[in-house]
Amino acid sequence: MIVPLPVTMSGLRPLVHAKINGHEAVFVADSGAWFSMISPGSAAEYELALEPVPIGFRLQGVGGAVVPRLTTVKTFTIAGVPLPKVQFLVGGSEFGSVGLLGQNFLGLEDAEFDLAHGMIRLMREHGCTSKANLAYWAPAGGIYSELSTEGQAAKPGHIFASVYVNGVKLRAMFDTGASTSFISRAAAGRFGLKPDAPGVTPAGGSSGIGRHFVQTWIGPIQSVKIGDEEVRNTRIRFGGDLQDIDMLIGADFFLSHHVYWAQKLDKLFFTFNGGRVFDLRDLDDGQTDASSDAGHAPVAAGADAEAVPTDADGFSRRGGARASRGELKEALADFDQAIKLAPDTIDYLRQRAQLHAQMRQPLRAVEDLERILKIKPDDVDAHLMRAAMRQRLDHDADVGSDLDAAAAAAAPSSDRRFAIAAAYQEAGNYPRAIAQFDLWIAAHRDDVRRPIALNGRCWARALSGTGLDLALKDCNAALSAMPRNPSFLDSRGLVRLRSGQYAQAIADYDQALAANGKIAWSLYGRGIAKLRLGQKEAGEADLAKAKALELDLPDRAKKLGVAP
Repeated sequence: MIVPLPVTMSGLRPLVHAKINGHEAVFVADSGAWFSMISPGSAAEYELALEPVPIGFRLQGVGGAVVPRLTTVKTFTIAGVPLPKVQFLVGGSEFGSVGLLGQNFLGLEDAEFDLAHGMIRLMREHGCTSKANLAYWAPAGGIYSELSTEGQAAKPGHIFASVYVNGVKLRAMFDTGASTSFISRAAAGRFGLKPDAPGVTPAGGSSGIGRHFVQTWIGPIQSVKIGDEEVRNTRIRFGGDLQDIDMLIGADFFLSHHVYWAQKLDKLFFTFNGGRVFDLRDLDDGQTDASSDAGHAPVAAGADAEAVPTDADGFSRRGGARASRGELKEALADFDQAIKLAPDTIDYLRQRAQLHAQMRQPLRAVEDLERILKIKPDDVDAHLMRAAMRQRLDHDADVGSDLDAAAAAAAPSSDRRFAIAAAYQEAGNYPRAIAQFDLWIAAHRDDVRRPIALNGRCWARALSGTGLDLALKDCNAALSAMPRNPSFLDSRGLVRLRSGQYAQAIADYDQALAANGKIAWSLYGRGIAKLRLGQKEAGEADLAKAKALELDLPDRAKKLGVAP
């Protein structure tokens, strides 16, 4: 072992703690990223100087291409080791963290991915032959799988290998930065998996570093064969275009396996930990589905036997992995123990608060958040989460003090501005919501969520009845990026209704309702527009349908000055 990298699982994101010029920073360990990256908002927050990249250089992801910039961090500290003058690419959308730790770190030597136990290890092998078994953790004679990977002409390199889905050979990349495994739409079509196939359901949009969402679906798979392991009768996400690869093997696979990538041998060694491989969803009641997608994948002898953590960080990391696997009660016990050993560590309290929220225990979540705010009164995330928990307990709760504190503490370019804006809007404070959207939009010009933020600002202005010309401009820009989006059409419909453009409002509402017939505001707005054009019967019918969907909508709308 050269370097151990402790990993904390947050959902299906493997997070590594580091420091940028002495300041705490969290990165996603991303074996699918060729080079490490920092998001534009985070680069501004850490006051990093940017330089241009060579002309013609760009990065391609699921959501399109990005022309990044370059920054040099004076001192980047990882695994407790300060490294001078470390370069990062800067660009694309936010990553849900400060940045991505890519293959220029993870691919320096062999890499061992043990996410279920909260660890990535950079390894070095000496004199191993092609017959060697580098799944060293498995007992002698134990079960392990082996997969040949594509040779790399130069470092850093990705982990490419051939896998078989429903008997069809696919080129796959093993990508810890992808939360769930994913097949391109074209590759799925080669074995008959299409959006209109039996058993297929829409799965919303997916995104990468680019500016665009791509439509995805989830469909049934009879067989996925990866090396010596075969998973049968499972479901998997597909859609979009992955360019020169057919499939991403994501963090869901890595969490259910212990994996060793031997670069010189061009091989991947792995054992199955147990549990679900490609679908780690929690059930609605907070319990875990005990059935296994990998019922035909043998569990390695001793795979379930894990060393009991000896310190708070160990319990925290094991708890994070268990929570990601849906083992909520076991995760809670680990977080309790971590906090018992280190009662004033904010990260552990935050983990437990998030788990309490996931388990639908908002009061307990608030208790942990109160403890965080006693230690760190300006903790942005704790204020935001406490506001959300209070609103869950009482929709009419006054959360203004928490939101004001979060807004005051966040850096101007912080990605948290998006969440603060949405929370102000939910609380009915539209001027402050607009101000927060202003800050976020100014700092995130290439982010995939920019159209959503533009629509949010449009909606806030539409609800407040102010700046309608600016609101229309925002909604038009959002719809230009994502045409026919029903939420965006609903927002523009209200802007046009408020502006007296009743026929155009009806046209927007018609399109929105054609896509989603249960948007209460669209029915209500269309009803008012029809009434004002003298279409009494049709207008009243729409108002009745809106009220049936949301009983209190007429009263809420009346308070905003939107009434028949």
